[in-house]
Amino acid sequence: MNKGVPLWWDDALEHFASDPVMSACIAEFGSVGLQGRGDLFYTIVRSIIGQQISVVAAESIWNRFESMVGQVTPERVEAFTKEEIASCGITRPKSGYILGLAENADFLLRFPYDTATEPEIRNHLIQFKGVGPWTAEMVMIFALLLPDIYSPKDIGLVNGIKRLFPEVQTMDEAEEVAKRWAPYRTMASWYLWRTLDPIPVEY
Repeated sequence: MNKGVPLWWDDALEHFASDPVMSACIAEFGSVGLQGRGDLFYTIVRSIIGQQISVVAAESIWNRFESMVGQVTPERVEAFTKEEIASCGITRPKSGYILGLAENADFLLRFPYDTATEPEIRNHLIQFKGVGPWTAEMVMIFALLLPDIYSPKDIGLVNGIKRLFPEVQTMDEAEEVAKRWAPYRTMASWYLWRTLDPIPVEY
C-alpha cells in the first residue's frame, strides 16, 4: 500500500495553480494534504464505520473501537465477537461486515492493487459485504492514493461544491462540476472536504 505524500501531489499543485477555485482553497488550507497510511485493512474498516454518519460521530466511534481492539489488524479484529464490536457504537450489520473482512483478509489484501485498473479495483472491493461504491472510493483515495477519484454520492463533496458554486443544486450537477478538476480529482476532493471542516478527513 502507498504511504506518505502521493507521488503526484506536487504535479497536482502545479496543475491547479491556474484554477481560481482550487488555487484559492490551496492558499487557504496550505499545500500539505493527503498522506497515505499504507494500511488498506485499516482504511476499509474505518470507512465502513464512517458510512452514513457524521465525521464527528465516526471519529468518536472509531476511537472507542480502536481502544478496544488495539492495532487494527485482521487478527486482532477476529479476536472479538460481533456483539463486542457493536458495543463500541457500531451497528450490528457493520459489525458483521467488519468481522467478515477480517475473516477474508487474505482474499481482500492479496490482490494486485499496484497494477490493476481503477474498475478492476472497484469490482474487487465491492465483492465484500458492506463495501459499496463509496467505501471503495475512500479506499482508492486514502489507501491507494489514486490521483483522480471523485465520490459522487459523498454528501460532503457535494456540499463543498455547492458552497463554491451556488448554482449547483443536485449530485449530478456537482459531479459535472468536478470533471473540471480531472486528472486530479482526489486532490480536489481533499480540499472540498476542508472547506467544510477544519479537521482533515482521515480514513
